[in-house]
Amino acid sequence: MNKKISPFLTKLKIDPKELPKHIGIIMDGNRRWAKARGLNAIDGHTAGAKNLEAIIEHCGKIGIKHLTIYALSTENWRKRSKEEVKGIFNLLLEIFKRWKKDYKTKGVKFFVLGNFQALPLRVRDAIKNTLKIVLDKERIKFNVALNYGGRDEIVMAIKNIIKDGVPASKVNEKLVSNYLYTKGQPDPDMIIRPGGEFRLSNFLLWQMSYAELYFTDVLWPDFGPKKLEKAIYWYQQRDRRKGK
Repeated sequence: MNKKISPFLTKLKIDPKELPKHIGIIMDGNRRWAKARGLNAIDGHTAGAKNLEAIIEHCGKIGIKHLTIYALSTENWRKRSKEEVKGIFNLLLEIFKRWKKDYKTKGVKFFVLGNFQALPLRVRDAIKNTLKIVLDKERIKFNVALNYGGRDEIVMAIKNIIKDGVPASKVNEKLVSNYLYTKGQPDPDMIIRPGGEFRLSNFLLWQMSYAELYFTDVLWPDFGPKKLEKAIYWYQQRDRRKGK
């Protein structure tokens, strides 16, 4: 872990040895944040993207090893207006361009969860180029859920298990986990949902079985590093029995 501990983290008396290994975030509230300020939806998504970069960097600094964010569900890009979806894709291209430059030096290893092959060609190419980045030193694994749905992921895993001819007697939780997008990574210890909603929205349904669920009314663009640390402090107060 980085030796420089956040002053706010120290103020809350967070135990640096008991940080969640994996945090999942359902980013929610970009459009409402923009509407409250008389802005359009893309302005909200741009503000949300800026906050995301701050959160990723902060997670790397304080010692979070895995971060998964819900960027675009299978429902999002099919049901929203063409103008908004086009704006989101343009924003993704800008983000991937910046990430390709910055994340190698910052030690952020990038992964995509979901069927990004269904996205426009220019977005697919940008993703592939970012996935190719080789790090000298990895600080954090960063998963972006794009064109993702938790049920779709489980169905995909079942189909691939059948395709590989695995006998029913060999199917167990560990095997199923190895067929998911998050293969090789620990399940999230904590799921955060800003934006005031109290639902899981088809996010990491298999993986979040024993995750602590943190909900807040704060809209995503305003859920900065200090709000994250407050959530981590809450997490450390939980009695994590994990079914025991």
